[in-house]
Amino acid sequence: MRITAARMALALAIPLAISLTAGAGPRGAQAADPDTPATKKPTMVSEAKLPDGFPPPGPVGEVIVKTYPTHRLAKTRAEAGADDKMFMKLFGHIKRNDIAMTAPVTMDWAGDPAERKGPDTMAFLYAKPDLGKPGPDPADGSVIVEDVPEVTVASIGVRGAYGKKTFKAGHEPLEAWLQAHPEWTVAGPPRMLAYNSPFVPWFAKYAEVQVPVRRTPPTTP
Repeated sequence: MRITAARMALALAIPLAISLTAGAGPRGAQAADPDTPATKKPTMVSEAKLPDGFPPPGPVGEVIVKTYPTHRLAKTRAEAGADDKMFMKLFGHIKRNDIAMTAPVTMDWAGDPAERKGPDTMAFLYAKPDLGKPGPDPADGSVIVEDVPEVTVASIGVRGAYGKKTFKAGHEPLEAWLQAHPEWTVAGPPRMLAYNSPFVPWFAKYAEVQVPVRRTPPTTP
């Protein structure tokens, strides 16, 4: 998210309740048992609450599988990769509608990630799925409120600025993991979940890169 600290200071109306969660994951991309919930927690700066029912952030450098419940979000599309415009549009939406900001912010990378300069969409997650109502924002039709059904993802924690380099650092080991685990099939475009604001230095920023998956149907003998 290419947003200056000054713009964020004017925009963000949430307190910075900073806490550190101990237990960084390993540096190498290792596969966890997909049927075992993650027990390791990343060392990270926590600036906002997760939406209701969301699983906690996963370990850095380790692929895990987790499921997100049905949730509501406000989404907008990139204009020539202008991430800062997406952020400000979404912030305007939650400010107008008195919606508390949560973490993470989600960004979809549809198409061939190797050919993209930035994410296709950005979304703010509502704290609860019954807040507001679905549909275009009457004040800005480029912001759409959507309900997202339960989704299972292969996920890996990463560190670094929220751009293409960090996305690739997570997406490449995910692709390798999926090739090694044919019991899972890709079910949607990859995405990045960004947990930190510009107040956090780039080297301390935490994110998760994820690919939606579903169980591969058994092969008939």
